Amino acid sequence: MSVAIFPASGGLGTSTYTHLLNSKAIPASEIVLISRFPDKTPKVFQDQGVHLRQATFEDPPAALEAAFKGVKTLFLISYPSHNRGYRTPLQLAALDAAHRAGVKHVFYSSLAFALPENDTTKAEVMGTHLDTEAHLRKIAAQDPSFTWTSVREGLYSESTPIYTAFIDLKDPSSTEIRIPHDGSGPGISWAKRDELGEATATLIAQYFKDPAAFPWTNKIVLLTGPREWSLAETAKLLSEIAGRDLTIRQVSVDEYVNQPQVLQHFGSADLARTWATAWEAIREGETALVSPTLEQLLGRRPEEFDVTVKNQYASLLAK
Repeated sequence: MSVAIFPASGGLGTSTYTHLLNSKAIPASEIVLISRFPDKTPKVFQDQGVHLRQATFEDPPAALEAAFKGVKTLFLISYPSHNRGYRTPLQLAALDAAHRAGVKHVFYSSLAFALPENDTTKAEVMGTHLDTEAHLRKIAAQDPSFTWTSVREGLYSESTPIYTAFIDLKDPSSTEIRIPHDGSGPGISWAKRDELGEATATLIAQYFKDPAAFPWTNKIVLLTGPREWSLAETAKLLSEIAGRDLTIRQVSVDEYVNQPQVLQHFGSADLARTWATAWEAIREGETALVSPTLEQLLGRRPEEFDVTVKNQYASLLAK
């Protein structure tokens, strides 16, 4: 019964397989790491006997099907884009290829926008996740031997810059966080990425050990941090780190989009504009719910948001 992670790269993928292999909950010989550059897998894990395969979301269906051959459990990590029109077809094609290859259970890395079980969202970035969850349900309805678990991973604490207009904490002249939101609640129940990877690895290990007793079959798992932080509270934390007062200034979407650092990050005004729908979803409370599941899976209280962010910026500000 092989377990595969695809793509086995990036922050969440690397964190998940690192915790999975270090825990030895699943023999390394049962784990397949599929990525664009498999040779970049750390040698310490290659030496343990993991199987390495090469594939990308952009590959043709037959190549993806070959990459998933022999795999019974797949952790499919979402494509790194918020463009629903481009992202959704790639992910659904990968799911179809996995199903044809004989995969019997898919763990999917969804996102903690939209309240649990909701199939609507204000956020463009969540659209593909809802499309993918719907497709998982469709496959399972057509094939009773196929099951799934959607892990709605909390918004990464480390992704604070994207929600605060990439304000430069090193620049003393930067004092305003200019976003299309006034900073008031509801807010975000931030979660540390590595702890999300650890918890996801625990879910995969639980399923591997006893699929029949696994409590999250054909269900959504919500993983969040231990408390909700408003964007105003987030700005206050960044003020503490920067050593100067930073305030949120609510601006129009057009004003947000036209900031040089925003355009530089997204690459185009259109992509920046679709990203701005995230603040509509935050305003609606889609990211505010606090779930106890992450703490239960970790067996400890998750790291507090302020601790993660202070550690993150400490290294950045030291450069």
